[in-house]
Amino acid sequence: MQDTFQRSERLYFLPIGGTAMATLAGLLQAEGHRVEGVDSQLYPPMSDLLEALGIPVRLGWDPDAMPQGIDRVVIGNAVPRTNPEVRAVLERGLPYVSQAEAVARYLLGERRSLVVAGTHGKTTTTAMLGWILERAGTDPTLFVGGLLPWSRRSFRHGRGPYLVIEGDEYNTAFFDRSPKFVHYRPWTFLLGPVEFDHGDIYADEDAVVAAFRAGTARVPGDGLIVVDGASPRALEACRDAAAPVVRVGEGAENDARIGAMDLSEGGSLWSLEWERHRLDLSLPLPGRHNLANASRAAVAALAAGVGPEAVAAALAAFPGVVRRLEIVGEAAGITVVDDFAHHPTALRATVEAARQRWPDRRIVIAFEPRSLTAGRSLFQEAYAAALTGADVVLVAPVHHRDRIPEEERLDRGRLGRELEAAGVVAVIPEDGEDPVAALQPVLQPGDVMIGCSSGDFGGFHRRLLERIGDMGR
Repeated sequence: MQDTFQRSERLYFLPIGGTAMATLAGLLQAEGHRVEGVDSQLYPPMSDLLEALGIPVRLGWDPDAMPQGIDRVVIGNAVPRTNPEVRAVLERGLPYVSQAEAVARYLLGERRSLVVAGTHGKTTTTAMLGWILERAGTDPTLFVGGLLPWSRRSFRHGRGPYLVIEGDEYNTAFFDRSPKFVHYRPWTFLLGPVEFDHGDIYADEDAVVAAFRAGTARVPGDGLIVVDGASPRALEACRDAAAPVVRVGEGAENDARIGAMDLSEGGSLWSLEWERHRLDLSLPLPGRHNLANASRAAVAALAAGVGPEAVAAALAAFPGVVRRLEIVGEAAGITVVDDFAHHPTALRATVEAARQRWPDRRIVIAFEPRSLTAGRSLFQEAYAAALTGADVVLVAPVHHRDRIPEEERLDRGRLGRELEAAGVVAVIPEDGEDPVAALQPVLQPGDVMIGCSSGDFGGFHRRLLERIGDMGR
């Protein structure tokens, strides 16, 4: 039986506390729907966002406490079929959709979807493209996988023709194992570097490429695919696309060519040529990866009708994204920085960007193998290669070590020995040992300490600032 769309519905988010679900809840509330949800526990920043939006949240799974009169349940990928409230939804025959399906059902409408995908750089590139379109006056709707520093929200509700959305390749829900972005009906598909990741759901790199190929295949002939020309696997994912493909990169083989680069402490300068356009661009962020992200965002914005001068002006003022080389404080002469990097390629890019931004200071990396992929031995050699650019590296205990067999787990002791052999000071806390206490004795005034994790790292940054602040008094 076909569901009939109602202008305003009562929507129940199960669960509501993840980045994508809380962001969608905020957007659908702004669209005029009545939104509420449940979760087992909440953490900042999404707990703060939901509270600021006044969205009711109940903690703890309890089918008897589910509200009456629900029009539809939005189910996220963080709950299995065995969740007691999911079972109640199925047994009671309540209408439900996945988070990704809800985006298509409630947000797309007449909007054109600009989907940002790839293994790395999605959040930053989505924010860049949204920022350009917002500054250009197109009134876009934004759906981002991180907080935007200019609004301290992960979304923007606009009335313009574009939805700029981060396209996650992770599976959609227990009843839909396809990547989320296949539901977003992309008109423009920005595809960054593609590598192996999410070893808990993808068997190998070919499976990852196949997922992205499913995304590019959904772009219509009058749409556009903007791809990282330096990523062979990203290019492979565009092989059978019906839409025009724009390769963006430094070589002459690219359609949009990056040239005349100048990377300094203050950011990046470069030129970009595509079709009739030649842009001289600047970005107040370090890192060649950010320059590449900005170049793809610039091409997509030009294709959407934004003028080159407006593109250049917006990128020159781009304020960055929360948790991407974000300075959270300083104590005892030590700068403490937060970063989301956890894949080896992202960690390497973070170290290189830190070297550009702080060229004369010691770079200290505290890395938490938090995800189910990061905690496995899949990237054992790659982590060693990525982290050798730092001066000091702490590798925290594997977050999900109880869920990963020991023979499949990242060998932190071996990683530490390989780093020491490369001239890096390695700190490897024992399981159960406090990483903050383990790192503090090796820190020196002038250090830049970057805590890298896909989660909250147990409040590592705040606790470290408190500890070194107390030691300095």
